[in-house]
Amino acid sequence: DDWAAAWSAIGDRRLALAKAGEPSDRSTAAKHYKYAFEYYLFARFPLENSTGKVRAYGRALDAFAAYAKLQDPPIEIVRIPFEGKEIVGYLRLPKDVRPAPVVVTIGGLDGRKENASFRNDAYLAHGVAYFSFDMPGTGQSTIRRVVPGAEREFSRVLDYIAARTELDAKRVVVYGPSWGGHFAARLAFTERGRIRGAVVQGGPIHEYFQPEWQRKAVGTREYLFELFEARAAIYGAGTLEEFLAYGPQMSLKTAGWLEKPSAPMLVINGMRDTQVPVEDVFLLMRSGSPKEVWINPQGGHMGRSAAVSDQKIFETVTLPWVVRALK
Repeated sequence: DDWAAAWSAIGDRRLALAKAGEPSDRSTAAKHYKYAFEYYLFARFPLENSTGKVRAYGRALDAFAAYAKLQDPPIEIVRIPFEGKEIVGYLRLPKDVRPAPVVVTIGGLDGRKENASFRNDAYLAHGVAYFSFDMPGTGQSTIRRVVPGAEREFSRVLDYIAARTELDAKRVVVYGPSWGGHFAARLAFTERGRIRGAVVQGGPIHEYFQPEWQRKAVGTREYLFELFEARAAIYGAGTLEEFLAYGPQMSLKTAGWLEKPSAPMLVINGMRDTQVPVEDVFLLMRSGSPKEVWINPQGGHMGRSAAVSDQKIFETVTLPWVVRALK
């Protein structure tokens, strides 16, 4: 827990600054809450697998909730009844657009719905509402393990969107970064009648799930640490052999989806990705409905490289595509 303690201590200092300054300067307090959240979230990276990391994650949620209240317009914490539990998500509405189109962002393996929310200003500037929630097996997801059929949780979110009069349920795009991209791709098939499109950025499709790939990928230097632990946890696997045996059932190819018609897709990745094989992009390209593809020849996971940052990909590739799809 040394990792969690070190980063949490910095988060504690930021949190104290936020609380002290909130009565007189809400804008500066919001920035401190945001920094506190980010330090706490890094303290539990990449998953909550120790006492200190669990504690840090709880503090991260509290800091983000305080940050959310201070936004203008505010970020609403929504709770959606689902199978006896509650899907927890964040919704932010543009001020002057009703009903507003929606981009739904799915958290990834180690990213959470909270840090996915920091780009919502860009969507709001285009009159697009923003909804984010955690993927199965992570964060506050009601489904605690990745299994075929876990996308039913996402379908419930679409039901919720349809029930909100401020939102235009006929104009919804789904965005999935990294592991979240797997579920974005799934929804492009299973919910193609209810979404305008899906952005799949570095998402696992088929080759990722094969034991041959995973045996080498879990040792990649492109990830900080505990990659195997994070990947195994979402399967509920305790050993490498259990992990390798579990993965293939998640393949969209094996499940027969790839040759079926889908909603429009934008597929993004880098040729040098050592976490999710670029072959999964090519597989999507060769199968089913036509798709748009953006590949960085020098890019690693999700297409990023020294010359092309995550933010640049978002601003020049993802955001314009989402806005066009929602018109």
